[in-house]
Amino acid sequence: MNPVLIAGALLGLLSVVVGASAEHLLQARVDDEVFRWVMTAIRYHQVGALIVSALGLALIALGRHRVQPLLRVAGWLFVAGTVLFSFSIYGAALTGVQALTYLTPLGGVTLMLAWAVLIGAGFRAGSDVRT
Repeated sequence: MNPVLIAGALLGLLSVVVGASAEHLLQARVDDEVFRWVMTAIRYHQVGALIVSALGLALIALGRHRVQPLLRVAGWLFVAGTVLFSFSIYGAALTGVQALTYLTPLGGVTLMLAWAVLIGAGFRAGSDVRT
């Protein structure tokens, strides 16, 4: 079992469900500004799903490579950042509870940290990676 790949695929599935729901159900119920927030959240959600899925696949391909722990950490940081960023916006749009958006910047910082860890993984991999 590869939990990172499963999390990425689940995020991907949810991004399609949320995207379709927003287009068909939410757009008529919220003002344009809120809809733009939701569409931004969906874009981040979809990018997060793709990167987490790619990291899950990389973990399979690399086996016991020394960079694997950093890829795993980056994967979980991307999951956490995507959930905090996107789902706080979804929650605020659906409930009108704007306080939920206080979690959005925390999600953004978590995503930045995930990218930084991924950069570190690239440096750690060095010339060991097969090209």
